[in-house]
Amino acid sequence: MIIRPKLHWFRLLFVWRGSVLPQLLPRLMLILALSIVAIFLHDHMRNYPVGLGTPPFALVGIALAVFLGFRNSASYERWWEGRRLWGTLAITARSLTRQALTLPSPRNAAYTREFIASLGGFAHALRHQLRGTEARDDLAPRLSPELHARVMAAQFRPATILLWHGEWVAARMREGAIDGYALLAFEHNLNALSEVIGGCERLATTPLPFSYSVMIHRTVYLFCALLPFGLVDGAGLLTPLFALLLAYAFMALEAIAAQIEDPFGLEENDLALNSMCEALEIALHDMAADPAFERAPRPPSRASDYLLD
Repeated sequence: MIIRPKLHWFRLLFVWRGSVLPQLLPRLMLILALSIVAIFLHDHMRNYPVGLGTPPFALVGIALAVFLGFRNSASYERWWEGRRLWGTLAITARSLTRQALTLPSPRNAAYTREFIASLGGFAHALRHQLRGTEARDDLAPRLSPELHARVMAAQFRPATILLWHGEWVAARMREGAIDGYALLAFEHNLNALSEVIGGCERLATTPLPFSYSVMIHRTVYLFCALLPFGLVDGAGLLTPLFALLLAYAFMALEAIAAQIEDPFGLEENDLALNSMCEALEIALHDMAADPAFERAPRPPSRASDYLLD
């Protein structure tokens, strides 16, 4: 996710990282080439005019702008829901840590450290499941050897860690360390984590309907490809300039919507799940205030330069 300080309006014109311009450059060069072709045909083939006129493009452009608005709204809603779910995860993990530190009596420090560390492991396991990456190295320092082996043998690893959390609470109940009211408090937050898993899985496994996306994609690129031939009568030699400006606007909107549709991916504008996991573990470590509780090392950053991974 791109995080930049507020820039002056002039500097913002030249920002490269985090924009979709790098991936659009080859497509814009094609529009430039078509604009040159339109000018050449218009000026040198008088008997075969190629100007299509602007009225059809005005009508199509308005309709296309409306469709792109809906497309971007749907994609941003998915991105924001993903952020809300990870915010809920952080809030719930802090609540569970506070309960593990204050409710059991007497409190076993080793059991508590194991519980808190596994909450960080839960976040990393969910991150890897959503991104389809390997979780073994990140989970090993955060889970006990027995739990690590059990989790790695499972297909849905966050749910397995959550099941262990429930078993941990049940064990404290049997020992008499917590009462029924404390059990209900733990269960409420564990259920909230279960809802986070389900919500994230829903976003990750249910993209926007493909037919809807491909229809808008085809319309945008067909519109942009024909645009120079519609502008050439009125714009003349300035056709490449106006064609590139309009093509950049339409193509960029479509590309941004496609990029943020999956908020858990690895593109520059996706959610910074690594950094969120790191921030959560720092908060849990501070709450524990236990010298024997060492945070696991952060996984290597994917990049820097205003990019949170």
